Amino acid sequence: METTKITIQARISANRQKVWDYYTQASHITKWNFASPDWHCPSASNDMKVGGKYIARMEAKDGSFGFDFEATYSEITENEKFVYIMPDGREVSVSMTDDQQQTNISVCFDAETENPVELQREGWQVILNNFKSYVENN
Repeated sequence: METTKITIQARISANRQKVWDYYTQASHITKWNFASPDWHCPSASNDMKVGGKYIARMEAKDGSFGFDFEATYSEITENEKFVYIMPDGREVSVSMTDDQQQTNISVCFDAETENPVELQREGWQVILNNFKSYVENN
């Protein structure tokens, strides 16, 4: 079965080191990692090494639903790119490149089969837009 790849992108007004740090440090992840204002990310841990685990707790603020987003790193090039694999085998690749005084970030992920591709694209893009706003305002 062929996997659909979805790519989302953002251009962030910050240098690549700041973008990398804010994307990978647990203390920052909890500030931007949610797809709507009625959700939040109350906790995160990130063991940023090949074989290391990434875990982010995603919850509705009213407590009605929540889940742990988990992955294991398979590739890391410091300040440039990392790849992780989710427990169901889907892969996510995140890359960052300089663009004058800004940083381009690209996230390519394998779609899951339960939700429409466009819904997945929109949800992940909202999270990336939250990240962009958080970096640019902090």
